[in-house]
Amino acid sequence: MSSTVVAARQDVNPAPGHPVVRPWDEHNQRLWSNVHPPDWVNPEPVKRYNLVVIGGGTAGLVTAAGAAGLGAKVALIERELLGGDCLNVGCVPSKALIRASRAAAEVRRGKEFGVRMDGGITVDFPAVMERMRRLRADISPHDSAERFRGLGIDVFIGNASFSGPDAVNVAGPSDKSGAGKTLRFAKAAIATGARAAAPGIAGLGDVPYLTNETVFSLTELPRRLGVIGAGPIGCELAQAFARFGAEVGLVEAEHGILPREDRDAAEIVLRAMARDGVRLLCCGKDLRLARAADGIRLQVASHGQDYDLTVDQLLVAVGRAPNVENLGLEQAGVAFDRKGVRVNDRLQTTNPRIFACGDICSPCQFTHAADFMARIVIQNALFGGRAKASALNIPWATYTSPEVAHVGLYAPQAKEKGIEIDTFTYDLAKVDRAILDGDTDGFVRVHVRQGTDEIAGATIVAPHAGDLISELTLAMNGRLGLKTLGAAIHPYPTQAEAIRKLGDLYNRTRLTPLVKKILGAWLAWQRR
Repeated sequence: MSSTVVAARQDVNPAPGHPVVRPWDEHNQRLWSNVHPPDWVNPEPVKRYNLVVIGGGTAGLVTAAGAAGLGAKVALIERELLGGDCLNVGCVPSKALIRASRAAAEVRRGKEFGVRMDGGITVDFPAVMERMRRLRADISPHDSAERFRGLGIDVFIGNASFSGPDAVNVAGPSDKSGAGKTLRFAKAAIATGARAAAPGIAGLGDVPYLTNETVFSLTELPRRLGVIGAGPIGCELAQAFARFGAEVGLVEAEHGILPREDRDAAEIVLRAMARDGVRLLCCGKDLRLARAADGIRLQVASHGQDYDLTVDQLLVAVGRAPNVENLGLEQAGVAFDRKGVRVNDRLQTTNPRIFACGDICSPCQFTHAADFMARIVIQNALFGGRAKASALNIPWATYTSPEVAHVGLYAPQAKEKGIEIDTFTYDLAKVDRAILDGDTDGFVRVHVRQGTDEIAGATIVAPHAGDLISELTLAMNGRLGLKTLGAAIHPYPTQAEAIRKLGDLYNRTRLTPLVKKILGAWLAWQRR
């Protein structure tokens, strides 16, 4: 949309109830014009599409763009915001906030490095949020309706519902977008994603609360923030808001924070959050919420003790639900359950014409996982490929400070699968660059199949663990073992040296007593 059209609409919010477009400033107007253009007119469908993609998040956009780039006639249907969670309420806004919070933390640490801030620091939270909205809008053209139309894709804004095994009806959101249209297809891909779901917490329905879909609309910093859920989203935002200056209480279940991760990794993050002022409350399964005169009251019972926490805002960061409703999946012969659409290893549903990818069918709900699942769908749906989702080595990262990144198996998973492993760990406290940076809390840990250097899994805890894990992911994909990584020259001083040093640790295990005896004899002979 042109800037003149946006300017003409600056006082009119076309979706006043939509959490993403509050406040209705120039940045959100720009975002809206890209990802849900208000004057969009849906095209007339062609007789039959090679591929109809339902859902305009990462999985859907990659599927549509990739298929169109290979010459397929593609239709893309999105009912809300193109770009999906990642652009609008996920990766992009959260990492913008985390970067700002890291800046605040670095300034506070300045004295360690001889940098003094005698006047103290002030976090301008409205400016932090304005920056986030500006950057999100800057990124949004990449996911815009106009860009995908320019790729030769028929973009439909509206609600999609299967009317049969090879047809989808589209109901436009307004008269301008056209009446309902029927799209026929040779193949289809469901990529409708997932959403925040309300967990069964006593009193939750009686209090106002934020989710990852609404927290980024805040314009004022809550003085007291309660966060329910100590998974990646809860931990990232709890730490960020604490660094901004909020009093943060993080309510976790009995399994501790980041329950999926290596326990040593979670413990390091727990200590880091405590240093930033996050108060951790373990609730087990006993948590009640209620309105209070001065906010929202959390009543937590743990290990025979009762705790009360009163907050001004509550963020609920537990529970995700797949978007399977109102898609007409029954009419299409597509099986689904509370976990999402059922697919086989080739991402094919119970209707062989229809595939699925992304959060709608995967427990690995990451943008990069959706991207590579989309590539599998393109290959298998359009060209009869046999690519398997189980073959993907999917890394992930939690963007706390320090970050936690992982790929492959954890030690307990290896044990469950009957895989014998050897584990090598190198602490950041032994890495020169980490010492110089003052960031020595962390480690690199690699599991290899016993008796070999084949990497079965790895965990990294470090300031940029999300970047470092890619080297180990590449090694797993290319079947490069620790021996090879130990032979790769890494620049000095870098934190990535920890990976090379793990290779050194492995290579030392090859010096068996027999090898040492032979080498000793050889060296003794040379000294004659």
